[in-house]
Amino acid sequence: MKNKYALTTLTVIFGVAVMFLFTKVFSADEDSKILKIGFVYNADRATAYTINFFRAQTELEDAFGDRVQVFAKYNVGESGGPCEKAIEDLAEEGCRLIFAVSYGHGETVKKKAAKYPEIQFCHATGDLADQEPVLPNYHTFMGTIHEGRYVCGIIAGMKLAELISKGKIKRSQAKVGYVGAFSYAEVISGYTAFFLGVRSIVPEAEMFVRYTNTWSNHVIEKKTAEELINEGCVIISQHSDTAGPAIACEEASVKRGKTVFHVGYNQSMTDVAPTTSLVSSRIDWNPYILDAAKAVLSGKSIEKVVKSPYKNNDAAAGFDRGWIEIVGLNRHILAPGTEEALEKTVRLFKGGNITVFQGNYLGVNPFDENDVWDLRKPFIECEKRSAPGFCYVLKDVITVEQ
Repeated sequence: MKNKYALTTLTVIFGVAVMFLFTKVFSADEDSKILKIGFVYNADRATAYTINFFRAQTELEDAFGDRVQVFAKYNVGESGGPCEKAIEDLAEEGCRLIFAVSYGHGETVKKKAAKYPEIQFCHATGDLADQEPVLPNYHTFMGTIHEGRYVCGIIAGMKLAELISKGKIKRSQAKVGYVGAFSYAEVISGYTAFFLGVRSIVPEAEMFVRYTNTWSNHVIEKKTAEELINEGCVIISQHSDTAGPAIACEEASVKRGKTVFHVGYNQSMTDVAPTTSLVSSRIDWNPYILDAAKAVLSGKSIEKVVKSPYKNNDAAAGFDRGWIEIVGLNRHILAPGTEEALEKTVRLFKGGNITVFQGNYLGVNPFDENDVWDLRKPFIECEKRSAPGFCYVLKDVITVEQ
């Protein structure tokens, strides 16, 4: 009888052990089907730049549901230490796909890609994909934002032309101000594309640029815009992350009766500048981020799913694939015919029929005065990589102020 009870007990124990083992194996198998994805942000959702990526993160979660699990690291400094720790944490969580969104994270991300070859790293705005060592799991991507800047320049130029035709300003007063974060090629490319859009409508226009040396400081950006307005600029645009310049334009118009209009970036600014904000442009990060996740989930190469135009792990697109958006179009204050011009220009970009960087201009590299580009020979932006490469200040028509 004791042997019978002992046998029964052993049988139960064995059965429980088998069920436990089966459950663990089944759970592990189910867990392996979930793609864990990490995001490394240099700021938080207080900045429009980060919000645009967060929208893509949310869209990814909605699109793939319980097939993905997302982990996000916010306010990660661009020096090596904080970024290294954030990536190490995400690797320990089991992430097999990691997105980093700041240019300054580039070297650290590539270093970690070498350490974790089983993880796919996608670096927005980066330019290291084609530099040695070339890594199969390190990718870069960016929208061709110079297209959006050029379109916004046309919209601003049409407003300038309207002001001239109505006698509110003289042609000699067609002055455009630009609040730039840093003297990087990305910023120079952006303000030049914007200016060439303006000049396609008002050939007499001039541009004045001031750098803030910060990406996201409301007080400094607003003050810089105010200085440009006080110098007589009647259009203010920006490559910086806060609404400070837009608010400066609105206050100058409403409180001081100045004739000044604003063109934004990354977000619509009509809420803070309803009488002066003409339009904004932004990169839509959704297409790349969703396609990258789809590729990893299906075991395919990211570039085969994204359909990169380059022969390496880099990707770019513009209006043609919905990577660039025009937002915050303020129909109440646009010049007549603006929307038709906008639609026509976007169609031309989609058809590959516009070259932005060309004309009777000489551009000088601010970091090497011997490096000069004659724009009678067109500069094809993003021809070989997604990161903007035009780094020439146009002589006599664009002034960089200290």
